[in-house]
Amino acid sequence: MLPHPASPRRIRHLLAVALIALACSAPYAMAEDATASRSEMIRSLLPTVVNIAVRKDVVTKVNTASTSASGGGHSEVKAYVGSGFIIDPSGLIVTNYHVVENAFDITVTLSDGTLLPGKVLHASRVADLAIVQVKASHPLTPVQWGESNKLRIGDQVFAIGNPLGLGTSVSGGIVSGLNRDAQESPYDNFIQTDAAINHGNSGGPLFDMEGKVVGVDSAMVSPTESFSGLGLAIPSDDARFVVERLLKYGWIRPGWVGVKVQQVTRDIAEAMGQTQPVGSLVSWIMPDSPASKAGIEIGDVILKYGDDTPSDERALLRDIGQTDVGKTVNMTVLRKGEQQVLPVTVAPWPRQRWEERDAPTAALQPMGKIPPDLGLTLTAIPKEQRSKLDLADGLNGVLITKVLANSDAARRGAVSGDIILRVFDKPVASPAEVLHGIAEARSEKRPFVLLLVLPKVRTIPGPRWVTLRLTEGAG
Repeated sequence: MLPHPASPRRIRHLLAVALIALACSAPYAMAEDATASRSEMIRSLLPTVVNIAVRKDVVTKVNTASTSASGGGHSEVKAYVGSGFIIDPSGLIVTNYHVVENAFDITVTLSDGTLLPGKVLHASRVADLAIVQVKASHPLTPVQWGESNKLRIGDQVFAIGNPLGLGTSVSGGIVSGLNRDAQESPYDNFIQTDAAINHGNSGGPLFDMEGKVVGVDSAMVSPTESFSGLGLAIPSDDARFVVERLLKYGWIRPGWVGVKVQQVTRDIAEAMGQTQPVGSLVSWIMPDSPASKAGIEIGDVILKYGDDTPSDERALLRDIGQTDVGKTVNMTVLRKGEQQVLPVTVAPWPRQRWEERDAPTAALQPMGKIPPDLGLTLTAIPKEQRSKLDLADGLNGVLITKVLANSDAARRGAVSGDIILRVFDKPVASPAEVLHGIAEARSEKRPFVLLLVLPKVRTIPGPRWVTLRLTEGAG
């Protein structure tokens, strides 16, 4: 017996039920697809992030009457961890300056577990940024820079780093504040986020939901030693400017006009007869500076810099610093109640004066100093001393100038005046090359480093091989 055909009314009812069911399930399917897509994107970014382990020679002060007067204390090797991200396939990595400051040994761990010795290429203390270089056997995966100036409070972000040395970890949150002043420098412009940032996250990337770097995780604000909901990141626009300048010039080479300014507060505004506190008040002008030549005077209030109206004195200083050298910018000032437009030609910040406030790379990584647990201090061999040291023509080496008492080197007979010719099978001609060889041995977990040494006192002619113990887990 054949079933009765469904009535048109019955068909319409069934169709409506199906459409409702489809409409209800669609958001869940879309949410699942979005979650899967986001997870896939995050996993694809893991190879762009690295863990950084450093060893530093830390002087611990002893608070006693006998040592405080002479600045005494004792030195010990300590280990620290941080993060970084790859910006070039050749092995250029961005991290915080404070992660690698004064480090004599830097080990970079890639996402696949590969350990590589790192070397600081350039750095800026003021910007708290450094570029570390590694040499890998294959091209590395770089990040994509994002535009931090497009961030808005409430935007979703996530951080990838090495919190507390646990290994690569991901945390998510939102942008909870912008243009924060942590009083770290006159240019502070931090992104505030509630994505978890702990010790070890420093130098790692803050990503937007397109997988682009919009910040460099740099600090946390907390009454305790752990994360409390307030993390700070350097905006990518500022970080990218610094990194590009460091790579191009070896220093930031910021624009300079030679003015000292301070924010116009409500009290200052009332004292000057202003109805609202706006602009930056000029408190000093450097003699023979671009500002002086342009006619800017002490007491002027800078309202505009070109087409930009800086929100505060930090924004004004950032605008000046990021201006191309030689460019002429119209500066709008308020003087005695009247606005004036004064063209100012931006000059480079005087190099020597800048380095008084920003540590050059040479001061960052003491290349002539071997890790303290080995007990050696080295120097390149001056040309005038080659004949005195009885070095044959074409033979290079690195001179030991000091051996720490009771060190492993001292116990093995090293003395000041010995010359290191090779580290393993590689000839060396500079302290940096010796350091690199030692760092490679550490990264390969070798218990000893092998040195070919030309002794100062030679009972038997020629050099000899010497081993020095690489202390495991020092610090």
